[in-house]
Amino acid sequence: MKNKFIYQMLLATAVIGVYSFASIPPSYAEESHDHEKQEESSEKHEEGDGHAHGSESGEEHGEEAKLSEKAIEDSGIKLMEASEGIVDQTLFLTGRITLNQNKTASVKARFPGIVKEVTKAQGEIVKAGDILASIESNESLQVYPVKAPIDGVVLSRSINIGDTAGDSAMFTIANMDELWVEFHVFSQDADLVESGIPVNVSSSECEKIQSTTIQSLLPMTEASSQTLLARATVKNLDSHWLPGMSVRGDVVVESRDVPIAIKTAALQQMEGKTVVFLKDEDGAFKARPVKTGLQSKSWTEITEGLQRGETYVSEGSFIVKADIGKAGAEHAH
Repeated sequence: MKNKFIYQMLLATAVIGVYSFASIPPSYAEESHDHEKQEESSEKHEEGDGHAHGSESGEEHGEEAKLSEKAIEDSGIKLMEASEGIVDQTLFLTGRITLNQNKTASVKARFPGIVKEVTKAQGEIVKAGDILASIESNESLQVYPVKAPIDGVVLSRSINIGDTAGDSAMFTIANMDELWVEFHVFSQDADLVESGIPVNVSSSECEKIQSTTIQSLLPMTEASSQTLLARATVKNLDSHWLPGMSVRGDVVVESRDVPIAIKTAALQQMEGKTVVFLKDEDGAFKARPVKTGLQSKSWTEITEGLQRGETYVSEGSFIVKADIGKAGAEHAH
């Protein structure tokens, strides 16, 4: 009887405990679960921030590039110290090669008559005294020769056997050993161009550069461009220059000693700024913005951003620029 009573007491205690546990409000369990989620989310967020900070620090390498000594040598990159120098202020003119009218001849018949023979064709090279054609005079009925007055090339021929020779030119001969260059000069630059001033003639169609001088500045404007014409003479013994060829003329109008001068080829444009590339102690090339003054085809004055004695990339700067751009793109990804 006593044992049965003890058993009933234990069973009642167990039932009461189960009922009490089931009666706990569900909000306590949900709050506990939410708290665990918040802690997990916080850990993940901190990990994400760590990756983000790492990406930002990587962007600092976007304006430098490292090249091995072998790569520098193979790519033709050269370094030079910035120093004082002489920079020419250069006026760039555009122009065209033309025939030298002082060495061009229009050949006509001395007496009107019938063309009996033609011995030279367009494009042939002739010497002064060579017979070009034979004409039978209308008055004397005598056949006389028409000779080349100068050495040169037959540029045109307008007669054939049986034609009547009159006042029109039968042949045009030009000596191509010397040609003219006619440059266009804008009115605001007219005071900078005068007879006797040096000019370097070059063409995008070839690598040859010839130095000569301005011979004259014609006192009239060219109708289509409203520019003045400046004329110079170029030697053409190797038949390099051709009439009609477009050329550029570099006219030096001033030479000045400057505290810092660098190679013009060293300058590049990055993000809208003019820069040069310097190599630091770690062997990395970095871009540095600079301000320029006088500039010629070969040398440029630096007024700000570079000190005398600093070493910069004088040749192959475009290769360094490409490598820096490549490195920046890789870090961006």
